[in-house]
Amino acid sequence: MTKQVDLKASLKKHFGFDNFKGNQEDVIRNVLNGNDTFVLMPTGGGKSLCYQLPSLILEGTAIIISPLIALMKNQVDAMRNFSEVDGVAHFMNSSLTKTALNVVKDDLLSGKTKLLYVAPESLTKEENIEFLKNVPISFYAVDEAHCISEWGHDFRPEYRRIRPIIEEIGKAPLMALTATATPKVQHDIQKNLGMLDSMVFKSSFNRPNLYYEVRPKKDVGKEIIRILKNNVGKSAIIYCLSRKKVEELAEALVVNGIKALPYHAGMDATSRAANQDKFLMEETDVIVATIAFGMGIDKPDVRIVMHYDIPKSLEGYYQETGRAGRDGGEGRCIAFYSYKDIQKLEKFMQGKPLAEQEIGKQLLLETVAYAESSVCRRKTILHYFGEKYTEENCDTCDNCVNPKEQFEAQNSVVELIGAINELKERFKTDHIVNVLVGNANAAVKSYKHDQISLFGSGSEHDEKYWNAVVRQCLVHGFIVKDIESYGILHISHKGHEFLKNPHEIWMTKDHDYESADEDVETGGTAAVDDQLFSMLKDLRKQISKKMNLPPFVIFQDPSLEAMCTYYPITIQELQNMPGVGTGKANRFGKEFVTLIARHVEENDIDRPMDLVVKSVANKSKNKIAIIQAIDRQMPLDDIASSKGLEMSELIKELESIVYSGTRVNIDYYIDQVMDEDNRDDIFEYFKEEAETDDIDAALEELGEEQYSEEEIRLVRIKFLSEVGN
Repeated sequence: MTKQVDLKASLKKHFGFDNFKGNQEDVIRNVLNGNDTFVLMPTGGGKSLCYQLPSLILEGTAIIISPLIALMKNQVDAMRNFSEVDGVAHFMNSSLTKTALNVVKDDLLSGKTKLLYVAPESLTKEENIEFLKNVPISFYAVDEAHCISEWGHDFRPEYRRIRPIIEEIGKAPLMALTATATPKVQHDIQKNLGMLDSMVFKSSFNRPNLYYEVRPKKDVGKEIIRILKNNVGKSAIIYCLSRKKVEELAEALVVNGIKALPYHAGMDATSRAANQDKFLMEETDVIVATIAFGMGIDKPDVRIVMHYDIPKSLEGYYQETGRAGRDGGEGRCIAFYSYKDIQKLEKFMQGKPLAEQEIGKQLLLETVAYAESSVCRRKTILHYFGEKYTEENCDTCDNCVNPKEQFEAQNSVVELIGAINELKERFKTDHIVNVLVGNANAAVKSYKHDQISLFGSGSEHDEKYWNAVVRQCLVHGFIVKDIESYGILHISHKGHEFLKNPHEIWMTKDHDYESADEDVETGGTAAVDDQLFSMLKDLRKQISKKMNLPPFVIFQDPSLEAMCTYYPITIQELQNMPGVGTGKANRFGKEFVTLIARHVEENDIDRPMDLVVKSVANKSKNKIAIIQAIDRQMPLDDIASSKGLEMSELIKELESIVYSGTRVNIDYYIDQVMDEDNRDDIFEYFKEEAETDDIDAALEELGEEQYSEEEIRLVRIKFLSEVGN
């Protein structure tokens, strides 16, 4: 059914554009010719137009299957804006009333409606299937088609049922569209939809205007505020994995004078929609969100996308960063990385079916490889999506702008490929690396690989080194990872050639983020002003002698370091320093701010007070509730469970409360759970002997056999509260 249409004229008439982007025209022509069509087009490439324009040209109604109920209304409104007929586009999902559904059905039967957006759940309802059998259908389009694949980053089991339902309603050409799909996911989609012979239109995944960067996850809150303060008025999205973190971070940004709003699935639909609209209408600059936000958001001028938490998959990361710079202008993509986050995500997977855990683990490993690798970020991303990037230096990622140290790796590559060969190409990266470094873990022993000559042959290097070699051999194409069998390594033709004729090859050392732990609340910054730091320590010592208190009771080092970075000269400003708070500022602060003010004036220092990170005053509705519960003498373990905290997390909250100068009395609990002599011994240690408040030092001095860490922390809270506050 070839349609001879002047597509440019149709594009101009319906959408007002003069030209198509990328391969849109070829895609549309293929749909008009009645062929099945697979469209792989990155975010911002103009996917929607590929089904919108043919739906307006062809007879009948196009059925667009989309997983995102929240966005159907946006899509329908956008289509109606381009047409004089309101009924040109409709959606059919669970949000419709019976009356509204009847209007949709009338418009469909009268032939007014050219596009019908349907959620997969609605499509499976028997009454909808029966009704749609009466509607002439021009074609079906499956949007966000990666949801079909278990290897996609947003698997939806109901997507697996689309093909049989289409067969039941009535055959018509089929389109599948996605913004992210690895070769494995692409094959999964085509196989499941029965379109292995379809034409595939694949756009490049390269977004040259995006700058990719990974930073260690240290003082993240401060870092984010600093970035946003240096980019006032620019639109930004910050992704967090938990709803709680979204709420906390959005609140912290507002307190620091940044126009920010939260967005997550736990909010009611009205608030979510209102916050999304404020972002689109530029009434707010920043959205802090879970990944529930952003699918299909058509805001072309998002300048910064930050990931507070590293995502679960590289596909998810690519799609989320793809929301930056869609107009071709500046787009900065910054991810904060700590291996602890990966361990947390692995924990969440426990309890899921084994196959799902294996898939999740593989996807996580790809994310780790991206974060820790010092290879060009662009090259890594494009390799993941099956695309080659041949430039040596992209100039738009942190690894290319600040290249890491290189090493000559010919022998290591030969050793690695040889090891994969000797182990018959039957094992994953971690097993190969364990054999090379000589790590006789349970898996290695079970295969008796601790008894072969290969075992320990690469022990002059550590696991981190060998992981870097594996990653870079994958990018160089010497080895390939068999995703189907959860990441088993195979040698490519190119790898066999290298083994026969080795040659000089240079690689780069991986990043080491392990020392950079997350420490948002009280994490110290290296003191910028050494002279002032020394003066503040002297002052602290004088006051501690005068008041007969250990120095750490007055202010801890991270608080002094912050004072040397931000130069607070009023009690109000001092309260914003980490670990200070109102109580301590009022009790000890006067001499400190006087000294800092004199130092600032004498040295003509320009204070960066705009970068003082204010803590959220009620950060701590939680903290207030804890203090109130202690006043009622509730057992601490009951308080912990009522707040959804582990006991160690509750103790951390209590430490934060007393270090900021607030007094709490937990004697009633300590007396129940501890021996009186033990309590007094620990108290005396902190009062008379301790030079610091360090728990490890206390354990060593007091004896780990006699005292637990929890007991020492509880008595330290009592001590700081009574003596310091």
